[in-house]
Amino acid sequence: MTFTLEEVRTRTYKARDAWWTVFLVDPLAGRLVVGTANRTSITPNQITWGAFVLGLGSAGCFLMADWSWLVAGAVPYHLSFVLDCVDGKIARLKGTGTVLGGWLDYVFDRLRVFSCALALAWGQYQATGQELYPVLAAVIVFLDMLRYVDALQVAKVRRQMRRTLRRAIVESGTGSPALSVVPADGLPAAEDTFPEDTGSDEIRIRTAEASDFQREFRTRFTWYMRVRDWLRDHRVRTHLVSGIEFQMAVFVVGPLTGQIVPVTVGAAALLLVFEAAIMYKLWLSSRDFARALATLAP
Repeated sequence: MTFTLEEVRTRTYKARDAWWTVFLVDPLAGRLVVGTANRTSITPNQITWGAFVLGLGSAGCFLMADWSWLVAGAVPYHLSFVLDCVDGKIARLKGTGTVLGGWLDYVFDRLRVFSCALALAWGQYQATGQELYPVLAAVIVFLDMLRYVDALQVAKVRRQMRRTLRRAIVESGTGSPALSVVPADGLPAAEDTFPEDTGSDEIRIRTAEASDFQREFRTRFTWYMRVRDWLRDHRVRTHLVSGIEFQMAVFVVGPLTGQIVPVTVGAAALLLVFEAAIMYKLWLSSRDFARALATLAP
């Protein structure tokens, strides 16, 4: 079977993704997927290993500290992330994804960040003698883990709210919801879609209102929906500085510009701002969730 670029885009691109991925990775990754899937028998796990090795090569370059070596490290780091996207796309395209592959992808991502942060900081410390760099390495690793752990926990809480709401709807006797539950990011996930309700219009309206976890946030920030819609039209998620953008700022932008400290500090500050925004949205969603349960109470 021969895959086209359009098929790759349709079947493997995420509905929304990090802006770095959308604009700076997918245009290259999609074409690499077409060539790799059509002309080779390379497996996603092999590509994962290749991305990891390339990331270790970046760490080796960062350790040399000189600006030319920093550039030599930044370029393969970006390419390692491109490959990191290619493996998942091929797995989705061919249906060859495995549990082991997902585990390898996650572990290698964390090891790549750890090794590159350590090498970058140690190289700069050796070159300048500034004790700030070892501290910076610890901050980079901590924030990378914070982002991924936080993402997992937030997703867990959202799933729990949706499951609880499902049970409450069934127990209230209103039947199956007519609309999908709206999670905290404002877009329904595929697993949240319910069968069409066969009940009355009143039941459907009641259910739709109960399923909206974004009501208070939209009321307080009316401008947000316009921004979100524009980003969604361009396949960009509203979490503009996530783990991906943070990594790219630290290991690509900082080394390329020779401004490692200010770029890292700025990216860290923005990451924390967006994490705080997610927590705030989740708190507001919990209030809407409580009101939704109250509307379903007999």
